[in-house]
Amino acid sequence: MSTRITADGRDGFPVEPGRYRLIAARACPWANRSIIVRRLLGLEDVLSLGLAGPVHDARSWTFDLDPGGRDPVLGIERLQEAYFKRDPEYPRGITVPAIVDTTTGAVVTNDFAQITLDLSTEWREYHRPGAPDLLPAAHRDEVDEVNQRVFTEVNNGVYRCGFAGSQEAYDEAYDRLWVALDWLEERLGSRRYLVGDTITEADVRLFTTLVRFDAVYHGHFKCNRNKLVEMPNLWGYARDLFQTPGFGDTVDFEQIKQHYYVVHKDINPTQIVPKGPDLAGWTTPHGRESLGGRPFGDGTPPGPVRESERVAA
Repeated sequence: MSTRITADGRDGFPVEPGRYRLIAARACPWANRSIIVRRLLGLEDVLSLGLAGPVHDARSWTFDLDPGGRDPVLGIERLQEAYFKRDPEYPRGITVPAIVDTTTGAVVTNDFAQITLDLSTEWREYHRPGAPDLLPAAHRDEVDEVNQRVFTEVNNGVYRCGFAGSQEAYDEAYDRLWVALDWLEERLGSRRYLVGDTITEADVRLFTTLVRFDAVYHGHFKCNRNKLVEMPNLWGYARDLFQTPGFGDTVDFEQIKQHYYVVHKDINPTQIVPKGPDLAGWTTPHGRESLGGRPFGDGTPPGPVRESERVAA
């Protein structure tokens, strides 16, 4: 569903504080992006957050983390219900992130790529004071260019490996992925962030794949030439972002592992969730400050995570 929520409401859905609810899941990298951007921009009071649990069946993401197994605002057990409110014959997968209109209970959009772009632009009137510019005009073309390569070769690349249906398809996907990761390792050797000297949308999009790499993609998806911890620039970069307010404080490694290892029964039929890897390294010094850069540009970090949205230690 590519309907957009815009400042001028041209698709029939104007930006309105309190009207919409972002439904996400901490397990999902595409949804994790929207959680990060919402927090960086300070939209917590404007756009509420509902979280589906990490494990779902073939029908839908479910709200098993909430009391009674129902989202407390929408009153539904399955995200599927909000999709069917919009289109009773909805033919595609029930995906997160999705933004739901609380006045109708129907999904407005599940366009994961556009959602974060619109949060930065169409919702600008409601950004917190000091919110970073994640789409700086001076670097927008480069951000879009980097995003395109990261999306096709890395964000999607790990899935191409994991769900390859033949040895030939896997080998090709594996080679493509590592060409891109080697390019990123080299690029990040001389710059702190992917584009310019501040955090941008490009960093958000890469981070959600990197933070899942050793815990899931290396073994579960057979992306095993190297671990992230064996690539000095990417590992330092990932730790730098993880330790930046708005990034690591949105990550739940337990939910991430539960989702991939339990839901993907075709890849992991025993549904055994591994105990590792050791996560202690994520909080070790990264040394990336030596490359300069200003994480939030002329802005400021987001404040503390509100209690209701805190990830368990």
